[in-house]
Amino acid sequence: MPANNDRKVILVTRKTRLEDLIAKYLTPAQARFYVEHLGADFSDYQREHDIYLAQQRRTVQTLEQWGRYQIIERSFLPNFMFGPADIVVALGQDGLVANTMKYLDGHPLIGLNPDAGRYDGILLPFEPVDLPALLREVAAGRRDFKSVTMAKATLANGQVLHAVNDIFIGTRSHTSAIYQIAAGEQKETQSSSGLIVSTGLGSTAWFKSIVTGSLAIAAALGSANEDAPAYAPQPWDCEELRFAVREPFPSRTSQVKLVYGRLARSEQLSVRSLMPENGVIFSDGIEADRLDFNSGTEVQIAVAERQGRLVV
Repeated sequence: MPANNDRKVILVTRKTRLEDLIAKYLTPAQARFYVEHLGADFSDYQREHDIYLAQQRRTVQTLEQWGRYQIIERSFLPNFMFGPADIVVALGQDGLVANTMKYLDGHPLIGLNPDAGRYDGILLPFEPVDLPALLREVAAGRRDFKSVTMAKATLANGQVLHAVNDIFIGTRSHTSAIYQIAAGEQKETQSSSGLIVSTGLGSTAWFKSIVTGSLAIAAALGSANEDAPAYAPQPWDCEELRFAVREPFPSRTSQVKLVYGRLARSEQLSVRSLMPENGVIFSDGIEADRLDFNSGTEVQIAVAERQGRLVV
């Protein structure tokens, strides 16, 4: 293990909304025209951009004083190789922390909130002003961290995709996903809007919205069990996953019994595609980094061997 201040720090950044607009419309003036033409407040885009760049400069100044560091933009994460002793810093929203963590293997991850007045920052307990002391304490092993259980999708050809929040299995369009699903002794063919497999951290996000919507519909139809316990998210380090099927459709060829379940560390969920095209598997909302899931492809979903380490 390198000496404390010899450990390399990787800073992960993201593009602001304004930068995305400029990339699309080529100039700031064109971006302003587009936003204002729709009646939106362009000054909010500019203000967010200016604050983020100011906090990024402050963060880089700290890293320059620290020693070895490297800056990468979020879109390069899938192809970036982290060193085993690297300390990773994510400057952005909660989603950036999750997107970064799924590419790490035991690396300490520090989430920095660039704009505390704008972002709640559940995964961003610190601000750039805290970074100098944080780096010293993390490098010396004097800082606690929170373990985060991940999910893993594995194809027969060896392709692997990790997830910090959730894995989506379905189609790239609004057409129905058709597949065979198996968990334990249960197996059936389904037609649905896809399924979500969630970690403990993800149980507070997309998965929660799916369950909440289902419970609300059941209550409106008068079929809800009043004695049933309220939905409770899992701890971030929970050693199990949950899965839920979105909008399952019953027919002569599709069933709707295996629509919710839990997966312990020793268990796995198997899904085989029956779709000729447009089948996808992606994690944490990043469809660009996806696995193709077309006819005959089978995926195994399970608790990942590695965990995330979020500095607290």
